[in-house]
Amino acid sequence: MGRIAWRPVDGIVLLDKPAGMSSNAALQAVRRLYRAEKGGHTGALDPLATGLLPICLGEATKIAGLLLAGRKAYEAGVVLGATTDTDDADGQVLRTRPVPALDRATVGAALRPFLGRIRQRPPIYSALKQGGEPLYAKARRGEAIEVPEREVEVEAIELLALEGGHLRLAVTCGSGTYIRSLARDLGEALGCGAHIASLRRTWVEPFDRPDMATLDQLEALAAAGGEAALDARLLPVDAGLARFPAVSLDATQAAQVARGQPVPVAGPVETTLNLRGPGGRSLGLGRRDEDGKVWPRRLFRWAGAA
Repeated sequence: MGRIAWRPVDGIVLLDKPAGMSSNAALQAVRRLYRAEKGGHTGALDPLATGLLPICLGEATKIAGLLLAGRKAYEAGVVLGATTDTDDADGQVLRTRPVPALDRATVGAALRPFLGRIRQRPPIYSALKQGGEPLYAKARRGEAIEVPEREVEVEAIELLALEGGHLRLAVTCGSGTYIRSLARDLGEALGCGAHIASLRRTWVEPFDRPDMATLDQLEALAAAGGEAALDARLLPVDAGLARFPAVSLDATQAAQVARGQPVPVAGPVETTLNLRGPGGRSLGLGRRDEDGKVWPRRLFRWAGAA
């Protein structure tokens, strides 16, 4: 990658991540295609998983954490009767059990306790850190790992299909929810164990109807139209801020904000605001205090030119 002539590129790529590739590998592939100086993704998908992985390039990396904290939706294929060490099909089988006779009513009743605010134990093979090191690194060394439960939110869970020992679920959830853990715990509730066989992330807030592109499609676009065609496929940084209240600033206020100064703007106290300049383009993020002043928190590099 050191031979690549990197360039400043700002925007968001809605990538349809392929199965069998890590999220970081997918990020680096997109970054190389765009020759982007900076890049980051907004929450890792397991190698087994496919679907929406927003890739933030350039100044969009400044809002990656906000996208990571948004709601997400998945479709999951679940195999009953076997538990694995990773809670998905990429792991080693730890135990097999007979699958009881199930109908939609029985599975639906088992799913109900997983709705709302629930306690969940993340998988030991996960990117969560303990003592500054990812859990999966400790697990691969065979270390005994105690992963504490934490509270997550499952907004909706629907049984899409039931065929023998296989389920297909649709899940809408908050940040930090592990679908692998959900499948594992559902398997225990049904008395037979379970693991994820397939997983697809269908949307990430605010991209609830994402126009995704695969790596193959991006490569074909680059081959046909070069970087200009790739750049035309980018979403603007503003697209990632759609769910945050916007504050419109005039030229004088925009100049003050660019210097790090607060400006008086009426409205309720908000933890995160999208600060828009006179032309409507986002200048960055801000916060309104109890005195009605809006303070800049993190600005994009073009804020000073507004």
